[in-house]
Amino acid sequence: MSPLVITILIVSGIFVLIAITYINHMVENNKLEKARIKADLNDRLRRSTDLAEALPGQLMSPALKLLLSRLQLHFSERVLPLDKSNNALKTRIEELRKLIAQGESIAVNNPPQPILNEAKAKEVRFQLENLHAQLTRCAKDGIITANEAKHWLKEVRHMLTQVHIEFFGTLGQQALQQGQPGQARLAFERGVQYLRKQPDPAPYQNALKKFEEQLARANAMLLASSQPTTDAPSELDAGLESLGGESEWKKKTLYD
Repeated sequence: MSPLVITILIVSGIFVLIAITYINHMVENNKLEKARIKADLNDRLRRSTDLAEALPGQLMSPALKLLLSRLQLHFSERVLPLDKSNNALKTRIEELRKLIAQGESIAVNNPPQPILNEAKAKEVRFQLENLHAQLTRCAKDGIITANEAKHWLKEVRHMLTQVHIEFFGTLGQQALQQGQPGQARLAFERGVQYLRKQPDPAPYQNALKKFEEQLARANAMLLASSQPTTDAPSELDAGLESLGGESEWKKKTLYD
């Protein structure tokens, strides 16, 4: 065998090894990319499902339930080609299609969840932050239209305001029932301040009027008693302070 043939065989062998290595690398990268996409889609599906099932009933509407069902269907249909043997997912897709076909006649079975304390208020606020993030990303990905996203982001801000109204009102009433007019005054004051600084306060005039009346009542109870008009700092103060401010995500628009 001539040296030329030997050289050609060696070069050919090296080329084949390089080609095999490159193909294996491409196959592995493709597997990793599919795994990444599948994990991301499953995460978005899980978040949409959690919101649809766990959001308090006083914040859930048929229109929002329908939107979340649409998002669940979209992510489920994208996961299925990556997980073709998942029969549970196939069944869920059919269920979602039937739900969506009902339009705004879709059933809303989420039970109301009273905002009785700071922990519950923070839990619901976190859910709304998650919803805000999901809607923003879906708009950027073209899953929902920009106009639809703007509408729902406005609704999310409204829901957050409803949470604050319920939170301040409940804490104030609890303080009155416990004979703590000073703490009640603090809660009602925060409610008044929060509503007055809303960008569009018009929808909340009734709630504002109620807070002002409750604040006047708490002040009258303080004046009628020998209790000092200022109370020592408490956990309630800290809780109200942590929830009374504007969240950065709430201020953001779709196209910052």
